[in-house]
Amino acid sequence: MNHPAFSSLKLANAQLKNLENLGYQHMTPIQAQSLPWILQGRDVIAQAKTGSGKTAAFGIGLLERIHAKYFGCQALILCPTRELAAQVANEIRKLARYQHNIKVLTLCGGMPIGPQIGSLAHGAHIIVGTPGRIQDHLRKATLDISQVKTLVLDEADRMLDMGFAEAIADIVQYTPVQRQTLLFSATYPQGIQAISAGYQQDPVTIKVEEQVSSLNLQQKFFAVKQTAEKPQALAMILNQYQAEHAVIFCNTKQDVSELTDFLENQGYYAQALHGDLQQNERDQVLIKFANLSTHLLIATDVAARGLDISDLPLVINYDLARDPEVHVHRIGRTGRAGKAGLAISLCTEKEYPQLMRIEQQMHISIQTTAIRPTDAPHQHNKQTPPKMQTLMIDGGKKNKVRAGDLLGALTNEGGIQGQQVGKINILDYVAYVAVATPVAQEALQHLLHSRIKGRKFKVRRV
Repeated sequence: MNHPAFSSLKLANAQLKNLENLGYQHMTPIQAQSLPWILQGRDVIAQAKTGSGKTAAFGIGLLERIHAKYFGCQALILCPTRELAAQVANEIRKLARYQHNIKVLTLCGGMPIGPQIGSLAHGAHIIVGTPGRIQDHLRKATLDISQVKTLVLDEADRMLDMGFAEAIADIVQYTPVQRQTLLFSATYPQGIQAISAGYQQDPVTIKVEEQVSSLNLQQKFFAVKQTAEKPQALAMILNQYQAEHAVIFCNTKQDVSELTDFLENQGYYAQALHGDLQQNERDQVLIKFANLSTHLLIATDVAARGLDISDLPLVINYDLARDPEVHVHRIGRTGRAGKAGLAISLCTEKEYPQLMRIEQQMHISIQTTAIRPTDAPHQHNKQTPPKMQTLMIDGGKKNKVRAGDLLGALTNEGGIQGQQVGKINILDYVAYVAVATPVAQEALQHLLHSRIKGRKFKVRRV
């Protein structure tokens, strides 16, 4: 399928050149369908998931309406989590390079409010933030959104899941009636229709069909007699497929906790991700999984949204999703970008109605294979330790720590080699760096005795 080029849109030449430099040649389906309407100033409600190119769709659109000389907030983007807000802000900064002095500011909870108030005093064109913290600033009158031209609700379904409906209603009251409202959501629960009806005027509805039935994705369904057999059945599957990196979905927080404990007792390297985690714990879990410091991520759907791991070989549905759209969303995380992917689902007899709904949703015929963990004594091969270990440094962006500083400190005289350093994540007040497991202790000692930005920081293994 040929996707139209960005040059087919009425965009400034400088932006077209910038997009070309960023490697954006052709539009993704969501961009091709929504951008012409967004550029016309229409309200849009679009069904799109993380990784579909939605950020560029609304980012390119809202940048066209920014007046650089006016330093008030002209675009407000609400996101459910701090990670997503950071991701969105980074992308918009790149898209804004064609204009001089466009200031993008993130305002999220879990961070001290003082420095944010200081930054706001200097003015910002675009604010990206989480609803709770945006409300705090509106209450303190440190943020003025009365001149906003574009309001974006990103991953709106997830904001509803997290209980932000009232906060959004409160924030919208501070914006002008005449504004453009763009609503992006991966699924369309009832609440989304209500939000659209309340905040949008005659919106254009866009739904991009997920291309999950790709050649790269294989699905397998295993039937177990009863729920009590699921943990052992999962251990057998993990043993058979030897996945170095997999996300395992459960339907409840309790299942996530119990399954994580079971797998850890079996010698697996597993981390739990659910809604009860504090923001810093959540950051750590996601960073450790993305940088290969842990093999398995056990997650609920709410927690795993916004999880963007491009190279995921295996997704396992420990519980079948109650909604077939959510099933499609889960398995769409593997087999991306031309890589082979495998999705395995466990199901009990009770879950057969869900299987039938998945068949209808995906237009496939499902064959289940019986798996009986009680048939044979279970022989478990211990997982090899993860390739990487994560070190945490008590200094981040606000301490002016950059990735280059950490790389330099790790690899200077007496340190480890550059290729033994993995992903580096720098948050506001902490930084995480992945180092190869065999040299983790050496790297830790070296950093403890090195100076970063001319000073010593606390370092520990996560």
